[in-house]
Amino acid sequence: MTTEAQPDKLLLLDGNSLAFRAFFALHNSLDRFTNSQGLHTNAIYTFSNMLDSLLAAEQPTHVLVAFDAGKTTFRTEMFPDYKGNRSKTPTEFAEQLPYINQLLDAYGLTHYQLPNYEADDIIGTLAQAAADKMPVTVVTGDRDLTQLTTANTTVKVTIKGVNELETYTPEHVREKLGIDPEQIVDLKGLMGDTSDNYPGVTKVGEKTALKLLKQYGSIAGLYEHVAEMKPSKLKENLINDQQAALMSQTLARINTTAPLTIDLAATNRRPVDQTALIAFYQEMDFKSKLAKMDLGDLADENEADAAETPIKLVELTRSNLASALAKQQPRAFDLDILGDNYHVDTPVGFALGTPQQWYYSDDLSLLQEPALSQWLADENQLKYVFDSKKTDVLLARLDLRIAGMSFDLLLVSYLLNTFDNSNDLGVIAHLHGYAGVQTDLDVYGKGTKRAIPTDYAVLGEHLSRKAQAIYQLQAQLTEQLRANDQDQLYDEIEAPLALVLAQMELAGITVDSQRLKAMQQDFSKTLTEIEALIYQDAGHEFNINSPKQLGVVLFEELKLPVIKKNKTGYSTSVEVLEQLQKSHPIIERILTYRQISKLQSTYINGLLKVIHPDHKVHTRYLQTLTQTGRLSSVDPNLQNIPVRLPEGRKIRQAFVPSHPDWEIFSSDYSQVELRVLAHVSGDQNMQAAFKNGLDIHANTAMKIFGLTDPSQVTPDMRRQAKATNFGIVYGISDYGLAKNIGISRPQAAAFIAAYFEQYPDVQAYIKDIVATARQQGYVETIMHRRRYLPDINAKNFNLRSFAERTAMNTPIQGSAADIIKVAMINMQQRLTQEHLQAKMLLQVHDELIFEAPTEEIPLLAKIVPQVMDSAVSLDVPLVVDSAHGATWYDAK
Repeated sequence: MTTEAQPDKLLLLDGNSLAFRAFFALHNSLDRFTNSQGLHTNAIYTFSNMLDSLLAAEQPTHVLVAFDAGKTTFRTEMFPDYKGNRSKTPTEFAEQLPYINQLLDAYGLTHYQLPNYEADDIIGTLAQAAADKMPVTVVTGDRDLTQLTTANTTVKVTIKGVNELETYTPEHVREKLGIDPEQIVDLKGLMGDTSDNYPGVTKVGEKTALKLLKQYGSIAGLYEHVAEMKPSKLKENLINDQQAALMSQTLARINTTAPLTIDLAATNRRPVDQTALIAFYQEMDFKSKLAKMDLGDLADENEADAAETPIKLVELTRSNLASALAKQQPRAFDLDILGDNYHVDTPVGFALGTPQQWYYSDDLSLLQEPALSQWLADENQLKYVFDSKKTDVLLARLDLRIAGMSFDLLLVSYLLNTFDNSNDLGVIAHLHGYAGVQTDLDVYGKGTKRAIPTDYAVLGEHLSRKAQAIYQLQAQLTEQLRANDQDQLYDEIEAPLALVLAQMELAGITVDSQRLKAMQQDFSKTLTEIEALIYQDAGHEFNINSPKQLGVVLFEELKLPVIKKNKTGYSTSVEVLEQLQKSHPIIERILTYRQISKLQSTYINGLLKVIHPDHKVHTRYLQTLTQTGRLSSVDPNLQNIPVRLPEGRKIRQAFVPSHPDWEIFSSDYSQVELRVLAHVSGDQNMQAAFKNGLDIHANTAMKIFGLTDPSQVTPDMRRQAKATNFGIVYGISDYGLAKNIGISRPQAAAFIAAYFEQYPDVQAYIKDIVATARQQGYVETIMHRRRYLPDINAKNFNLRSFAERTAMNTPIQGSAADIIKVAMINMQQRLTQEHLQAKMLLQVHDELIFEAPTEEIPLLAKIVPQVMDSAVSLDVPLVVDSAHGATWYDAK
């Protein structure tokens, strides 16, 4: 709540829009957010978090949350199809709206709806009423409200979830669109609105509409001069659709004189009703929010929001360093950077402490002080951090060591729900009901505009609040891990893996830039030669990279059959070209040209840009990105270097050991996903094939083609069987399989039927796992890694089918990811135990890459497969293939 001394300020919230955003922000966690009565609570929970953040940030004296009164308004009377294309409101969302009003009542905030009008009109009318009385902030998910922007009214629009907002002032509207706020209704009138389902002018999009408005100023000005325009399809459409444009303009205009039955006085904030709020949180089962109230965060009406709760902040100096670390107890520690790449970005500051006292500093030299460096390195001094891998790497760059990181907020949050994978601590904190910290976007800005706050106190408070958020969430999220039976997954796999990955990233892999530059020249020469052949086939030169020009050459000049058209003309996508491959020699050349051109620009040129001064590339492994638990490589991505083309494979020749007389060593799991499938399905036939060392693809081919001897299996048969084996894991249909391997749909259906006849328990597994997903809302890997599937019971066929395929595949692919992660942890321990100089450098899907002195290669060839094939115990053996050589290419 605010004090009388605070200047008046009105906060207007678009209730329907923000509640809907709140619902979908945690839609993937729908099944996790229900109370004991079965009421879905995800929208209520997120809306509550959003309120905490907005009230803390805006400090309003007056608040109103506006809601739509129903689907019938003066706009539907004017145009019955207004918003007529919108799908039915999900019942899981609709059931929560009355409770959001209860929440607002407990917060002491006014909510209001007006029959025959929309929330926009309520907001517009109140914003105008307050124009000469107090500043106004509007928060919405609908950009249409930016027309209300004035010198006195700021409109903030959600751009991601409910916490990432874009602030619109008249200047920002002009900068972004090149028009004034009052021209937005003219813009909408011309281009229409697919979301609200009103038409505008045929074939007029935003770009054309803005061009017309810059020339004529308004719809009225445009139609005054439309007769003077040169004859064109645009002029014809403008004349034919004039009434539609004027109607759309009217529909888009927010009514700022709606007959409200309330006034500004009714929007005064009232004291929080503590009793009602506690009862509400109890009914909703919001334990984390109740815990904060028990701690007194909401005990005083002037501290209604967690983000407003004062915290004890002290700037860390050499003189108070000893007292900051005096007592051995768990402390939160956060070391911050502005960007994402902690291998090159410089830290901006750090904070540490406990709820009793928070210390912050932007003086990184303090980290070198013995008291602090020893605390960091002491494994008995427990530390709660946001991202242990990032923290480890940043401190290593400062020649410091950290140990005792017992809680990693980023990793734990990801394990609880793989959809919650933001790298912004503020966003993650809000997802878990903690509103006492801003997002980095709010404090530092985004993109090239990221900057350290000029006010040092602002930076210090942000750093401290981030550390506080880590500390406050530790107990709550650790308990959730235990409840999900995922504490072992965190303690034994993800947490130790983060430190292994940090070592690998710091080690990097050496890249021979001269070899890359030589390839660059070779590729350029090859591209020139292919270009000449393409021009020869076409009969003239043209821009091969222009889809429009290429389409004209292929479909108008060479008269090839048109497969597909898009908005800009003929489609020349890879999919289309592959269907035309046998139609003309030019197609094969264009596909090759594109592949080599991509290799040149993305991989050769891209790698040359990211080589560090130590002649290495230091990729970052993202542990919390994928839904299956697979690692992702960025800056640069070393997992996606194409190896199907000979030219792509040659790029690996540039990856070399960091010392003379060393070699690159590679070990790769063989068919690990199929072995996991044999294990989880319990299929005896598949297990027997693996236990007997049979070629699983040849074995499947024999059944599909009705053969009795492995010698009868041709390479093409094996290829088709391989596609069937892996396709089944991904829930492939007969249509998809037919398309993949170039056979008829009935043949593909017969293949799948023969497959299930050979492996009946695989079919049973698929049915069972989908049924399990429908029942519990998620699937798990063998290590209890969860993936929630909110669409598994969706009425929409496409959404439901995708969720079903995901249910089939995630336990397989995710378990394969678990297996190699365990292997990496065990392998790092073994290298240390054996006192080897060898280093683990990369993980690429099911492959581990090392560098080692030549004399250590025989030992590696023994212990790496030994460690990898014993990573987990399956009902079938894990098989590892190894190789080594002077380069990564030679090791494959």
